[in-house]
Amino acid sequence: MNVITTVKDFRQTRAGFDRVGFVPTMGYLHEGHLSLMRQARRECGTAAVSIFVNPTQFAPHEDFTRYPRDLERDLRLLAVEGVELVFVPEVGEMYPEGFGTAVVLPAADEVLEGAARPDHFSGVATVVCKLLNIVQPTRAYFGQKDAQQTVVVRQMVRDLNMPTQIVVAPTVREADGLAMSSRNSYLTPKQRAAAQILYRALTAAQELLASGERHGDGLRQAMSEVLADEPLARPEYVSVADPLTLRELAEVGPRGALISLAVRVGVVRLIDNLLIDA
Repeated sequence: MNVITTVKDFRQTRAGFDRVGFVPTMGYLHEGHLSLMRQARRECGTAAVSIFVNPTQFAPHEDFTRYPRDLERDLRLLAVEGVELVFVPEVGEMYPEGFGTAVVLPAADEVLEGAARPDHFSGVATVVCKLLNIVQPTRAYFGQKDAQQTVVVRQMVRDLNMPTQIVVAPTVREADGLAMSSRNSYLTPKQRAAAQILYRALTAAQELLASGERHGDGLRQAMSEVLADEPLARPEYVSVADPLTLRELAEVGPRGALISLAVRVGVVRLIDNLLIDA
């Protein structure tokens, strides 16, 4: 396993490989990440992974400094998975002195996570653009849990004519339905039990839609009612949106819907979603 910290060294090492599947991460790896790496190796032969907690996607009041980190543990997991290329840059390597370029997708900041976290997706798009240029992967793999991120990355790749194919894999969940996330480590046992409410709210809307409810307001109300049953849950938004534009739907149409929510459990902010076919 090649563990590399500079762009120059990574490019030199990368030149020795043909097809590469790439999984960008912020570390503190869990089964969701590892499943993407297995898919990358299976489909491309070689897996590359980046571990970089990207400061530009965190607002000043967010958890950049306390975001969970454990590089030794991560590298052990990557070795077990047979990952060949690991890029672990410092902040100064990714954003050297004088850095002044950003990728901006204005529409992303108007809805859902973008509205709640201004400039977040500019930080995401900029770092993913840099990583794709550095790694030059055949395919890059993302999880459906970060649904808006996948929409942003796909648009960026399409708009900028980047040759990488973006692959979105289903959300990996715990046995009780909670979506796997590095931030789950922040939860106390009581909060962890309460966090099950997110998936219960999503499945309530999914079942209602399957029974024939097409009105967005009805589906949003169903989620809100489930969340109201959990005193530790403080919803920031519930959404029934078009899966391509992410605009709220008055009625679910032929493209189906992205049903999503953001909920604070204690101080921990959790997001989740289900992508529903028409």
